[in-house]
Amino acid sequence: MINIYEAQTANKRKSILIILLFIVFVSLAAYVISQALGVYFGYEPGGLGILGLAFILSGLMSIGSYYYSDKLILAISGAREADRKKDFVFYTAVENLCIVAQIPRPKLYIIEDSAPNAFAAGRDPSHGVICATSGLLEKLDRTELEGVIAHELSHIRNYDSRLMAIVAILVGTVALLADIFLRISFRSRGSRRGSEGGAIFLVLGMIFALLSPIIAQLIQLAISRRREFFADASSVAVTRQPEGLISALEKISLDREPLEAANKATAHLYIINPFRQKGHGAVDRFAGLFNTHPPVEERIAVLKKMA
Repeated sequence: MINIYEAQTANKRKSILIILLFIVFVSLAAYVISQALGVYFGYEPGGLGILGLAFILSGLMSIGSYYYSDKLILAISGAREADRKKDFVFYTAVENLCIVAQIPRPKLYIIEDSAPNAFAAGRDPSHGVICATSGLLEKLDRTELEGVIAHELSHIRNYDSRLMAIVAILVGTVALLADIFLRISFRSRGSRRGSEGGAIFLVLGMIFALLSPIIAQLIQLAISRRREFFADASSVAVTRQPEGLISALEKISLDREPLEAANKATAHLYIINPFRQKGHGAVDRFAGLFNTHPPVEERIAVLKKMA
C-alpha cells in the first residue's frame, strides 16, 4: 500500500520522464527531417531554417485551439451554464473543493445527457471550465461526485491543458515536416543527389518521416494516460476519500447509456472515454497504446493501493 503523496510523486516522476523522452525524440526527428528537406532543396546539411518554419506553422495552428478550444467544445457539446439554485449540489461541491484545492472556481456547465461523464478544459486555473452531464449528477452520490470533480479540478490545477497544447505543437511540427518531406520525395523520385552526408540524411529522413509521426503520437497518448493517473492521485489528495472516485469510475464505466454529445474530437477530455471498447488479450493491449485513457481497471487498482 502506498500513501497519496507517494502516488503523486511517482506519477509526476513518470510524467517528467515520458515528457523528456518525447522532447528528445521529437527534436531528433524534426532535425533529421528538416536536414533531409534541405538536401532536396539543394542545401548542404546544417542550419534550422526549415525546422523553424515548421515550428511557426504548427504553433500558429495550435494558438487558436489553445485559447478558444473550451468555447468550441462547449458549443459542440450543447452545454448550458450551471445555475447555483437549479444545480445546487454540483455548484456547492465545486465551491467547497476549490477552497481545499486553493484555486479559483471554474465556470460550470452541464450537458443534458443521461450518460454519466465529465470533463475539464481551460488553459490555466483562472480560465478553467468543468462540464458534467446531467446523468452524472443524477447517478452519483455526493461523495462520488466530489471524487470526479476533484479529478477534473486537478487537471486544471496541474495545467494539463497547457501541457497537452505544447505536446500537440511538437507532434504537429513532426507531422508537418514528415508530410512535406514525403510529398517532395515521392515527386522528386530520387532526382536529387548531393554529398555523402546529404545522402545519409535523405535515407534517415525517409525513415523518420514514415515512423516518427506514429511514434510521436504514441508518446503523446502515453503522456495523456499518465496525466489521468496523476489526476486520480491528486483527486484523492483533495478529497481524502479514494472510495468515492473508485465507486464513481465503476459506475461510469459500467453505464451503458451512449453519450450523444461526445465525438472523436472531444472524447479524450472526458474522465472516462465515452467510446469504450473491449478487446481480448494481446489485441486489447496493442489497441490500448492508441487510447488517451488508461484502462479503468488499472486506475481502480492504483486507487485501492492508496492509504
